[in-house]
Amino acid sequence: MPSCPALFISAPASGQGKTTITAGLARYHRRQGRRVRVFKTGPDFLDPMILAHASGAPVLSLDLWMVGEEACRELLAQAAAEADLILIEGVMGLYDGTPSSADLATTFGVPVVTVISAKAMAQTFAALAFGLARFRPEVPFYGVFANRVGSTRHAQMLQAALPDDLCWMGYIAGDAAIELPERHLGLHQAGEVDDLDARLERAADVLAQTPLALLPPAVDFRAPSLSERNELPRLLDGKHIAIARDAAFSFIYPANLTLLEALGAKVSHFSPLADEPVPEGVHAVYLPGGYPELHAATLAHSALSAHTIRAHVAAGKPVVAECGGMLYLLEQLTDTHGATTPMLGLLPGHATMQTRFAALGMQQLDGIHGTMTGHTFHYSKLTTPLTPERTAIRAQGGAAGEAVFRAGPIVATYMHAYWPSNPAFAAALFNGAAF
Repeated sequence: MPSCPALFISAPASGQGKTTITAGLARYHRRQGRRVRVFKTGPDFLDPMILAHASGAPVLSLDLWMVGEEACRELLAQAAAEADLILIEGVMGLYDGTPSSADLATTFGVPVVTVISAKAMAQTFAALAFGLARFRPEVPFYGVFANRVGSTRHAQMLQAALPDDLCWMGYIAGDAAIELPERHLGLHQAGEVDDLDARLERAADVLAQTPLALLPPAVDFRAPSLSERNELPRLLDGKHIAIARDAAFSFIYPANLTLLEALGAKVSHFSPLADEPVPEGVHAVYLPGGYPELHAATLAHSALSAHTIRAHVAAGKPVVAECGGMLYLLEQLTDTHGATTPMLGLLPGHATMQTRFAALGMQQLDGIHGTMTGHTFHYSKLTTPLTPERTAIRAQGGAAGEAVFRAGPIVATYMHAYWPSNPAFAAALFNGAAF
């Protein structure tokens, strides 16, 4: 069975610096010549961009509900067979959500280090660490790491307050040259942080002096053998799918792209921001989520991209649009300053950006092929005369979730689907079939 040193990096809440520490640690071990595989807990697109840049390898999602326990187990086993170290970054606080980061770490026996921002805090740091370690005794708690520490004396106070059986994994000072910049929806995209490598190297240098840099215990990851796995049917054999991919359209699960290729599709990319056309011979177009609101003026002047997308739709060829991709298809998009920009006009409606999120959480979509899982997280509100083809439901409680609209060959929704949860459902979308 594959075994590999592995560490789960969590925190008492969001904003504690989990991604900074995980990325710095990945860069440190990569500098040592180790093959590092990093995973991100839950639905996230932005943190994985940073973590992939730090580790030099794609960052996949782990989630007991959205991805599923057996699929998570297989992903971890594959990584363990290839890597010298596995790092898993948690989501929100250690015990937040159902299922939580704690549930994931416990299911696979991965030792947990909790990162606590110690700014404006002294002995209460130890109380937080104590509570996280004792709240559920079955969680494989490994140690505690202090972030944003003010001085050596401050660090000594934090460490001295810890119970003897709680392992001190070291600390890192508050440093604006290390912290990762944020905005609405989360961190800046990796390609937008000009000095990202310098920040990662600085974090790696500091972490190298801490116990956190030592290799953690090895974990055995059991998964079905290759001979026991079911081969995916070639439901997209011979199909060519073009994906919009640039700073405006970048919220893409790597596992989704892997699935398209496993189903037989050829995948290529084009950039509406660079006014690139939809490639010739394309059978379907995917417009993923991202930040069209930050690039609305540029998109409005990308005439060649607009022309070829409109021609694709006029030819009756499928378009799958999620969140920001759906906004691009609307008639208008209004930003938080009240500026309204025309979009492609292929879907009737108007979206308005807000300063607070409009929807957040796990959702599932039920159709003729079964259930496909995913999530929603957006700051815009949509006004449209379209009647939903289907409506997703929330994972907890079963309340109505995001609408899924169908207009000619276009399928559009705010929901970000995790396609490996139902390959037949995903194939139906790109084949323009009933779902």
